[in-house]
Amino acid sequence: MGLKTFTIDFSELAIDPKIGLKDYSPLYKTGIRLKDFLLNKNVTTDIKSGRTPSRFNENYWNGDYEFLTMSDVNTLTFSLNKECSDKITDFAIEEEKTLYQAKENSLIVSNAMTLGLSFIIDRAIYINQNVFEVNLDETKINKKFVLWYFNLIIRPLFQTIYTSKYLSKDELGRIKIPLIPKTTQDQIVARIEPIESKIKELKTKIRPAQEAINKVFARKFGFDLEKFEELKNEKFFEEEFSSIANYDSLRIGVKNYRKNYEYLFDFLKSIEMTKLSKTFGYIRNSIAPELDNNGEIKVVKIKQLRNGYIDYENCETVLNDFYEKNKERLGIRKDDIFVVNRGIGSIGKVDLCEDVLDEDYLIGGSIYILRELKEDFNHQFITYFFRSVLGYSQMEFGFFGNTNQIALYLPILNNIQIPNIPLKAQQKIVDEIKAELDEQEETKKRIEAERNKIDKIIEKTIT
Repeated sequence: MGLKTFTIDFSELAIDPKIGLKDYSPLYKTGIRLKDFLLNKNVTTDIKSGRTPSRFNENYWNGDYEFLTMSDVNTLTFSLNKECSDKITDFAIEEEKTLYQAKENSLIVSNAMTLGLSFIIDRAIYINQNVFEVNLDETKINKKFVLWYFNLIIRPLFQTIYTSKYLSKDELGRIKIPLIPKTTQDQIVARIEPIESKIKELKTKIRPAQEAINKVFARKFGFDLEKFEELKNEKFFEEEFSSIANYDSLRIGVKNYRKNYEYLFDFLKSIEMTKLSKTFGYIRNSIAPELDNNGEIKVVKIKQLRNGYIDYENCETVLNDFYEKNKERLGIRKDDIFVVNRGIGSIGKVDLCEDVLDEDYLIGGSIYILRELKEDFNHQFITYFFRSVLGYSQMEFGFFGNTNQIALYLPILNNIQIPNIPLKAQQKIVDEIKAELDEQEETKKRIEAERNKIDKIIEKTIT
């Protein structure tokens, strides 16, 4: 029997071909190269990337110049949020000569992690190395058409076939755009823009869950949220730990905390409170599981805790032997409350297992497990309280460490103060918060319906 042979046309592959791995052809097969729509047809001059100044130099950050991260992108309308969370200083710009500020109204394309995610910026902004600014010849192609084509067609292809973590300028330039006349592209965009406007209008009605939770707790307990926020910018105060919230034996002499914490702890003294350690019969830290790709039992790690729900999909696994040895401590049970105790971006996340699970799960490492709640307290009330400014700020005050080593130690958690109010009052707060969040979900569904209209317009055009 003769060997089967096949022919590879290297011109259809990226500059850095990854032979034998996955099929690139859907990206490079039909249409005109994006490179041919660049203003100068040159990927070096027309596709720009930036760089991130050192995160360890505090003189570079908290300045006046917006610096892009992907969390600043609205993926409903593929536009920039009103304000970026990160800002750099004049000093960073002067010292780091290779920083790059993308121009207003530029098309930005992600080249790493969220490969292919595209959006248009409405103002000049500094960009990092994980995105490209793409300078198109807009007499030949409609920029917004490219944006929607990349997000609805190209990005899903990247998610299923791309083998490298990063996309080079050459690879981006070789991606092909459908043979659709610009006049037709303009017509398509004209149909999409009113839908975009409706989505933006609906988006203004959505508030973060945190805001809804804070609003209810502040109203019920008479806490002045505006004053608390204003005090964040006040001068630091000096205070012995012994005078604050019963932390008498912990980190004595720690000083220089902001006045908003002083206001918070003074306020909590006006409410009947009880320590967290007195509300639960079981509070323990988890241990890191022995992960195994051939395991039968799924593990809920920090990334599955979404600070609003638990994502039981895409879990790693452990062998059944490890589960049997550790299920009493790590096995997830209905009404367990989980608190992440380590890592910037994750520390302080809180989630509740609300339902009886139809299969066995273990909880991952660096997570406190709270169970055996006293009868005088409501699980959902405790969870919402932890997410509220009254609860989370207590945890935040006790965070200890630097960079990614920041931690919430168990003695601090045990001393968190919980409002000691009747069960009926707790349930009323829970019901009001759920009503707020349900309303937000309905708005999100309406937005999704509008987005589906755009998807259909693009798909109908290119098929």
